[in-house]
Amino acid sequence: MKPHSLTIRLATRADVADIAAMSRDEIERGLGWSWTEPRVARAVASADTNVIVAGAPGAIAGFGIMSYAEEHAHLMLFAVAAAHRRQRVGSGMLEWLERVARDAGMRTIRVECRRTNEAARNFYGEHGYEEVAINRGYYQRVEDAVGLQKHLFTKTDPSPDPSAPR
Repeated sequence: MKPHSLTIRLATRADVADIAAMSRDEIERGLGWSWTEPRVARAVASADTNVIVAGAPGAIAGFGIMSYAEEHAHLMLFAVAAAHRRQRVGSGMLEWLERVARDAGMRTIRVECRRTNEAARNFYGEHGYEEVAINRGYYQRVEDAVGLQKHLFTKTDPSPDPSAPR
């Protein structure tokens, strides 16, 4: 998938099974499957969450699930299918989610990844995320996580309008 042909869109009910399967296969391998179809469907239906996909229904290259609360967004789940990595699919999706978070007045985005996942840690680092914590046993008490965070507004940036709709 070339960057100029990347289509990023809000997920629909038709994408739920593909997202859940990609979560199981790409993110939750070696753990119990927690992002099942019902859980993904709840995220798609939630007013406080954006679920995005890259690609056409039935052929998604990646997805992201981000929730919003007060001034902080939480990137709960993010994956790119192995066949589409290193093609800017992840970067395009992350930039889309960051733009929406900024527009919604979020001050920070937080995300976790497995402590052993060097590729994810490098990916987030390249996009301005800082490692802020080690969360022992975060993943089902089996594996540690690294907590990362990105500040969306600097001291020189104007503060987001608190009256703006979210």
